[in-house]
Amino acid sequence: MDIFLDITFSLITLTILELVLGIDNLVFLAIITQKLPKHKQASARKLGLTLAWVTRLAFLASALWLTKLTAPLFHLFGQPFSGRDIFLLVGGLFLLAKATQEIHLELEPIEEKKPVLAGSNQFGWIVVQIAILDIIFSLDSVLTAIGLTQRFWVMAVAITIAIIAMIFASEPLSRFIERHPTVRMLALSFLILIGMALVADGLEFHIPRGYIYFAMGFSLFIESLNMLRRKRQHKRKTL
Repeated sequence: MDIFLDITFSLITLTILELVLGIDNLVFLAIITQKLPKHKQASARKLGLTLAWVTRLAFLASALWLTKLTAPLFHLFGQPFSGRDIFLLVGGLFLLAKATQEIHLELEPIEEKKPVLAGSNQFGWIVVQIAILDIIFSLDSVLTAIGLTQRFWVMAVAITIAIIAMIFASEPLSRFIERHPTVRMLALSFLILIGMALVADGLEFHIPRGYIYFAMGFSLFIESLNMLRRKRQHKRKTL
């Protein structure tokens, strides 16, 4: 009975953690896939989340190798750097560069914006970017899972449940971001915040994720008030 309760608690806890850690992945997917034609966006999001699922399971299968990633490889200015630190630094810098580029494109005059490309090259490049971030997010996610339980199948089931839930959530989230330009800009700022957190982690300066998610939640609450205000103003004008 104690084993059953322990497994159930671990499964529920891990699933919730995987969902929370997957928020940044979902936001990135929702934004990056909007560069594709409408009929390809859903496929790209599903493919991206499937890649995330495969990457997480592959990392789980090589749990021993993952634990070795935390061992220092070299020192620079007295700061030790492990394989995990390098992964996080590269991923954080990539996310910072990508989010900054997207914000720049958003602020460009409409006539100067580049048209959406429909070719297979564009689709392939989007998938490559998704795969890069999937590796970074998966690494952090799986290391957290390994720290909570040693049962491979429990971790695999929790990751699978979380990915399925994210697939269902990706469509409404993407539509919502597309309909509200101010929310899109806010989401891009979240990516910068997450990128900075990854870089800080890579430099052994851990920022508790609770602070980051609280800041994101508070910003969304303020933006929801602004949206409600704009909606009411629009109704008054139409009366």
